Amino acid sequence: MSTSGVSQNPLLQKIGSYLGLTGSPADRAAGGRTKPANLIYDVDEIPPVFTTLLLSLQHIFVVSVAWIFVVVFVTSVTGSSQEAANVIRMSMIASGLATILQALRKGPLGSGYLCPMGCGPAYLASSIIVGKSAGLEVVFALTMFSGLFEAALSRLIRRLRALFPPEVTGLVVSMVGMELIAVGCPRFFGYGGSGSVLSGRAAAVGIITLGVMLAPSVWGKGKIRLYPALLGLLAGYGSALLLGVLTWPQLKNYLSAPLFSLPHRPHLAWSFVPAFVLTFMIASLCSMLKTIGDITLCQKINDAHWKRTEMRSVSGGILAGATCTTLSGLLGGMGQSTFTSNVGLSMATGVTSRSVAYPTGLLLMALAFFPKLAAVFSGMPPPVMGAVLIYVACFMIVGGIQVITSRLLDARKTFVVGIPLIFGLSVEIVPQIYQGLPALVRPLFASSLALSTITVVLLNLLLRIGIAKRQQIQITCGPKASEAIFGFMGRQGAAWGMRPEVATAATSALDEVITALRHVPLRSPTVQVAAEFDEFKLEIDVDYDGPPLDLPGAAPSAEEIAAEGGDVALARFLVRRYADEVKVMRREGQARVHLHFEH
Repeated sequence: MSTSGVSQNPLLQKIGSYLGLTGSPADRAAGGRTKPANLIYDVDEIPPVFTTLLLSLQHIFVVSVAWIFVVVFVTSVTGSSQEAANVIRMSMIASGLATILQALRKGPLGSGYLCPMGCGPAYLASSIIVGKSAGLEVVFALTMFSGLFEAALSRLIRRLRALFPPEVTGLVVSMVGMELIAVGCPRFFGYGGSGSVLSGRAAAVGIITLGVMLAPSVWGKGKIRLYPALLGLLAGYGSALLLGVLTWPQLKNYLSAPLFSLPHRPHLAWSFVPAFVLTFMIASLCSMLKTIGDITLCQKINDAHWKRTEMRSVSGGILAGATCTTLSGLLGGMGQSTFTSNVGLSMATGVTSRSVAYPTGLLLMALAFFPKLAAVFSGMPPPVMGAVLIYVACFMIVGGIQVITSRLLDARKTFVVGIPLIFGLSVEIVPQIYQGLPALVRPLFASSLALSTITVVLLNLLLRIGIAKRQQIQITCGPKASEAIFGFMGRQGAAWGMRPEVATAATSALDEVITALRHVPLRSPTVQVAAEFDEFKLEIDVDYDGPPLDLPGAAPSAEEIAAEGGDVALARFLVRRYADEVKVMRREGQARVHLHFEH
């Protein structure tokens, strides 16, 4: 039987609820996560071994984009190419281990999702500023400190849930995608900065790479849809060689690296400078919020009935990243962050299986000991890299918007999202306005992600002040009661930014209560309804002057429904179907029905 018509007719909706075709959010959650239709292998499923290995290679190619940040960092502080290579190899070890730990789902470590990690942009500006002023040994010491700081915050994250509603985490995810534009588009067109011109050959390579990736994603059927990045990379490397963007001498130079060698730590000492602690604390906070956004997106794309961020998973994910950031600083690498581009790749391929994380992590660590193989990844032609970044940025931007719009956006949330978005984009559009700022706060204004992240958290806290979260209405039991209920809940649902399905369930439950009360001997026909809402729950109290309402947990029989008063019997039962929790009590000579809805 199709359920498409159930939601379009109130009577059919009641019958559908009775038959189990529809149900409350609690009913659906009781069955566990629901696999979305667009996923081929979800987080709990295991693809074939060969498929898993190919998917792992794709993820490694995407993670290799992070090594750009290492090169930019080391060269910005006048480090040598050899030092950059050593920092990359040490970072690979930390990234590989972090990717494996991130996929763990038991114990305090790990989010339980495929969410590879790499040298994220969150630490780039801070590392450059501190490296120029105090040297690499201070950067590595503060990287260890920031990992410990993030680990401490991970233990408190469940108590800080109010700081990270969907509009905050969704914006962070979208800003990661938007920040990739500044990195990806110049490389896509072969633009080398001020004074250079666009390269037609580079653009051709970028277009070929992007086109080959788009084709299986849009039109592909079967297993070919699993490998868009791998196919695009093969086409990209091939076209780069044919068009001279990647020359044979360059390729030979990459492959001239030794097959095996032990990575070396760039510096044998650490130096802690307290003056730069705040700089790295800001970077750590940005990285943590990015992790929250990425894991939230992982949860959403793995559950067709996703409702809210599951904070235990987030806490474990942050701790996994923090552990490996500390290790990276100890080894002489950059700070680790969840790599949003890989989450985008998972969305594109339809494979989110955590089993892919284990060979991905192991191969990343192995590459640190096999320079010849690592060179294949690190030598990716710029237009190929640009095409990959553009490809995954699409999923990041749209995925973040989907998380933001999973709640109704009132005026407050519009400003919470809009203002940080505007100021974050200003870093990319008019960066000169932030020149000359003190060194202490410069990392905050050097990254669109950092500025928008801090702004959205502070603005979310500020604009929560004075928001009315409780409203009351008097309803007279009668023919016009339903109209009053639908109007009241419609207004409050929009004003409070309530999830549409929660507002609908609450409206239906309240309507069924009033329907049942019409057949109860009330001393007064007037019913007092009070609704109280926060980001996590909706509470409704229905107070009336009469006996306690009988709301059975068992469904009425078909004969009872067909008999006189069957609509009342069905209404009493459906109250518990729509609400997550129901309590009936007497209070000061009156009766109360308490309805609880998770949000």
